[in-house]
Amino acid sequence: MNNKVVNKDPSTQRDSFSELLGQLANQSADVVHHEIELITREILEKAAACRSGVLTIVTGAFIGFAAFLAFCTALIIGLTSYLSLGIAALVTGTGLAFIGVGIAFIGYKRVKKSISER
Repeated sequence: MNNKVVNKDPSTQRDSFSELLGQLANQSADVVHHEIELITREILEKAAACRSGVLTIVTGAFIGFAAFLAFCTALIIGLTSYLSLGIAALVTGTGLAFIGVGIAFIGYKRVKKSISER
């Protein structure tokens, strides 16, 4: 014998289906909310790590720039044994200007090439 009781009342089935849909909507919203929180937390952690790295790079760049200035001063002082102080500074500045323009021109060509490839 079949002892199963089947509820054939459509209004009861509709109510339970509506409840299931409501639960599904609520749980889906919770999952999406938690995923957004997780992504936000990960982005903030990566930003903090990136900020720390950028700060280290900037600190290193400033120290490197100070060392560069010290080397320029040493070059000028070294050239004063052959030239006057003003001329030694002009020679050093002119040499560095040519190097800087050359590096900037190389960078410009690379940027122009990368833009034209896209």
